Amino acid sequence: MTELCDLSAVELRRQIGTKEVSPVELLDACMTRIEAVNPALNAVVALDMDRARDEAKIAEKAVLAGEDLGPLHGLPIGIKDLTATAGLRTTYGSRIYENNVPEADEQIVADIRDAGGIVLAKTNTPEFGAGANTRNAVYGATGNPFGPDLICGGSSGGSAVALATGMVPLATGSDFGGSLRTPAGFCGVVGFRPSPGTVPDDQRLVTLSPLPVDGPMGRSVADAALLMSALVGQDPLDPFSRSLDPALFDAPLALDLSNLRVAISEDLGCAPVDERIRTTFRARMGKISGFFAECGTRDPELGPVHEVFEILRAVNFIAAHKDRVEKHRDILGPNVLENTERGMKYTAADLAWAGVEQGKLYRRFVDMFDDIDILICPACSVSPFPHAQWSVGEIDGVKMETYMRWLAITYGVTMTLHPVAVIPCGVDERGLPFGIQIVGRYQGDAELLAIAHALETAMAGDKDLARPVPDLAKLRT
Repeated sequence: MTELCDLSAVELRRQIGTKEVSPVELLDACMTRIEAVNPALNAVVALDMDRARDEAKIAEKAVLAGEDLGPLHGLPIGIKDLTATAGLRTTYGSRIYENNVPEADEQIVADIRDAGGIVLAKTNTPEFGAGANTRNAVYGATGNPFGPDLICGGSSGGSAVALATGMVPLATGSDFGGSLRTPAGFCGVVGFRPSPGTVPDDQRLVTLSPLPVDGPMGRSVADAALLMSALVGQDPLDPFSRSLDPALFDAPLALDLSNLRVAISEDLGCAPVDERIRTTFRARMGKISGFFAECGTRDPELGPVHEVFEILRAVNFIAAHKDRVEKHRDILGPNVLENTERGMKYTAADLAWAGVEQGKLYRRFVDMFDDIDILICPACSVSPFPHAQWSVGEIDGVKMETYMRWLAITYGVTMTLHPVAVIPCGVDERGLPFGIQIVGRYQGDAELLAIAHALETAMAGDKDLARPVPDLAKLRT
């Protein structure tokens, strides 16, 4: 039997508005689920129960009084532990900040509260979001809901796991090299990496870098779009932000897939991808291709994307962590140390070269969309592996040159700056969640969500394509 916390965010918000569901009742259902399954997974790492309960009661009174309700009214939200929350412990997954309790919300949290959302929990993340394995020295590792000893992805792993298991109906994520998309793929949920500036970021350390973005996560595209509607807008503190009508994201518009021209790529022409994942991807595309007007194999021209990514990412690591490495080396994890120290070896000439190459790559990718509407590729290069292993050392016998190389299937798209949605697409050969990335036109975020929603709907009736659901009874025990 479906419990209240398993309903979609869109349906829960509808039922709150029609007084069929009380925000207090929903909060209680989420808390019961957290208590039941979080001990096996460690996705939720901090709770704001007293404030959340007070806000749920206020939300209930507002409904009964007939007041105007925000798009997220009464919905409990999980916030990734890289984002400051007033009065609620925010550690960034680092021992440096293990006792940090911010006095103020970051803007994205303030926007969620303004839209009626109730901040219930912080979700686990790797230290400072470095890497795709959600484990840190403060809280430990977060397990995959389809196998608690397996990796859930990162760095938005706690959010993905909390969503997949019904602990919260919506959660925030962030993405640089795939931090939002890899966990969505590994856990069978939806993650959306927007075009830079679609979700304003007033805390981006390197203000003129468009590569790191915040984005929504949900169990469906419609749910992610609902959260998106509360996050878009213009903020003078983010030079990439732009004025958008939130109504564009209220609910994905109806869209006819049969008009679309689709490019399919197993590996973006450059990413290492396990042969078993390739086999699953081919099988899924064999079923999906008939939905579209045109569907053919085509790899984008990403050029020296690996080197470009490593250099441009290093700029952010040096800006954020150089002082920390000098002062707190003894309590920092290996990913932060490795990235920062490797970054210090690059020169100004390296940075200039990477900037030029990224510009060329971006323009080639824009040109590619002259004769396609979307690009589809796998969300992850491998199947989930034990989280005791920091990262992937080799794929099909080929050694990975850096601990990030196995994530090229996602960071390759990052370098294009285009929006990308990850949606579940059945399971792989091991019976674990399999996801696909759908890449749309630059700044075509609302259109891409509509396409993803239409494809998700078309796949829902096929057991080989539908979203997998974890065994909650097993997790409870």
